[in-house]
Amino acid sequence: MATIDGRRVTAADIAREVGVSRATVGFVLNATPGQTISEATRRRVLSAAKRLGYRPHVAAQALRSGKSRIILLVLPDWPIEYSMNRHLEEASMVLDDAGYSLVTMTPHRGGRSRPLWETLQPDVVIGMLPFSRERYDEISGSGVPVVTPGPEAGDADLDRALFGQGPALQVQHLVERGRSRLAFAAEADPRLASLVSSRRRVADRAAAEAGIAPIACEDVDERNALDVVAKWRERGVDGVVAYNDDIAAMVVGAALRLGLRVPEDLSVVGHDDAPLSRLFVPAISTIHVDNEGLGRYFASIALSAAQGEPDLGADHEPRVSLVARESS
Repeated sequence: MATIDGRRVTAADIAREVGVSRATVGFVLNATPGQTISEATRRRVLSAAKRLGYRPHVAAQALRSGKSRIILLVLPDWPIEYSMNRHLEEASMVLDDAGYSLVTMTPHRGGRSRPLWETLQPDVVIGMLPFSRERYDEISGSGVPVVTPGPEAGDADLDRALFGQGPALQVQHLVERGRSRLAFAAEADPRLASLVSSRRRVADRAAAEAGIAPIACEDVDERNALDVVAKWRERGVDGVVAYNDDIAAMVVGAALRLGLRVPEDLSVVGHDDAPLSRLFVPAISTIHVDNEGLGRYFASIALSAAQGEPDLGADHEPRVSLVARESS
């Protein structure tokens, strides 16, 4: 940040440099309409501002305009995985192109820090998941103009927004391969419980529509994978819908250690198309999610809310596709 005598460069410094009033500088820097400032003066002001290294005071601008041009995205307390990183990057770029800054925060249970919706004066607070009534009222009560989604958003809204038909494609692919006894390999991390439940709901609906037996479900981690897969095989399970590619790799690895053939004895389909799915041997069939499209979806919701326009993301359906590889 440029300074003069150790302090921030201000509009008054520019006014002294150019020999005009502070009001004139303010009109030029803020592009105030309806003024009769000459083009020569406008250029001198802008040149001096650049030469002195002037940067607008964001808080003061927000106070004057009532807009901070900050979008605060509240993330659940999830591990930041491959797919999350991808769509956050895309959302940030889309918002930046529109002149908004994306800031993310993750409230932690028992956390003592002051929430960013109280300190940043964001134009919009958007949640990756629907807010509870208590949290929604807390954010709205802090003066944030727009908070979305509200607590009235249901499970179907969450399933559609985050995954489209990804878990359904996993089930359909296994059924097409002649698999009729399916299991869902879930992530054991309690922080991901809502995400796991959502993917499982979509898979369960697809299984019911296909007319096959209900899907068995077990948490899988590196400590219990062998036992879980052995138990599933005793029960006749021949296809596994995995929560993500990491879990799929654990299931495939356990199956091979048990002497099972993949995919002949056990077919496995992961989710997210992480680099691991291509590098693992055998390569893992998976669901490719348009993470960039998902990022644009969240950005469109935020921009619609910030600009008071109809929800541009209302008809969004994340694009997903099945990538068939050796594991199925």
